[in-house]
Amino acid sequence: METRSSRSTQRAEVTLTVPADSIYLSVVRTAAAGLGARLDFTLDDIEDLRIAVDEACALLLKQARAASQMRCEFTVDDHALGVRASALCDHPTVPSRDGFSWTVLTALTSTLDMEVQDSELVIELTRGRGGDEQQ
Repeated sequence: METRSSRSTQRAEVTLTVPADSIYLSVVRTAAAGLGARLDFTLDDIEDLRIAVDEACALLLKQARAASQMRCEFTVDDHALGVRASALCDHPTVPSRDGFSWTVLTALTSTLDMEVQDSELVIELTRGRGGDEQQ
């Protein structure tokens, strides 16, 4: 795990790389919860964040190349936590916006975007305190 912090902007970046395997989802969920706690998120906000990160990573894992890595970049500022999760895929496609996962993610996040970049599927989301959008 790599951490960079800038005292002047009250912004921190944390990068976590784990094998693209569901047994490592608990590590990513725990990291997200710990960072949410650092922002003084309520217990409900932290649980919503954990569920959103779990759902986003589960979508990535469905397409991730065997024996590859999943990368989660967390950006912490004074008001919100941003998450950028990505994984190499053989044939990446953006998951349907009509599905259950999209519905869950949009309900639990302030912003949400999914895209294909070269051979990676990338999911980006933010969660503000109380679900508010990042200012």
